[in-house]
Amino acid sequence: MSKRSDLSVVGRDEASDRPVSDATAAEGVRVPGVRVTAMRPEHADAVLAIYRHGIDGQNATFETAVPTWEAFDSTKLPEHRLVALDDDGRVLGWAAVARVSDRCAYAGVVEHSVYVHPGARGRHVGLALLTALITATEEAGIWTVQSGVFPENTASLSLHRRAGFRVIGTRRRVGRHHGRWRDVILLERRSPVID
Repeated sequence: MSKRSDLSVVGRDEASDRPVSDATAAEGVRVPGVRVTAMRPEHADAVLAIYRHGIDGQNATFETAVPTWEAFDSTKLPEHRLVALDDDGRVLGWAAVARVSDRCAYAGVVEHSVYVHPGARGRHVGLALLTALITATEEAGIWTVQSGVFPENTASLSLHRRAGFRVIGTRRRVGRHHGRWRDVILLERRSPVID
């Protein structure tokens, strides 16, 4: 169980019975008008639309097409998928994790994604989502959360630093994207509360 909580629990999600939190950034700064909760099928269209914005920006992912909801759903761990909602219930962003390996040695290691709608950027939505995701994964006994980020995605790199991630290296020219080789910076956060 986590020894710290950056989010104040305000209730339980009816579908998953997981805590629902007021969005609070890692430094304790309240994010007005933002609520982080479990991602559900009714969020699918908005989640995929936000993913589309990231794909179209060409600095968030190697993906070039939005997957179907079924494909998205099958690759993300159901217990670690979150959305940030505004006061009207609109999805402002999402975060989710996937296993990095089926080998038991890596049972506590996941790779995450976090995406924020362009209209919600600069409001700490990403930090609220990432903080909630870290709390949820720690409570589930996950000891390492990792990600790969394009060096050009400076906003994501800054977000990850604020959330306690460290750079573990750069994979040079690891993949081609829109006709050019791209580097990927590898980031990880090792939980200080999981022994």
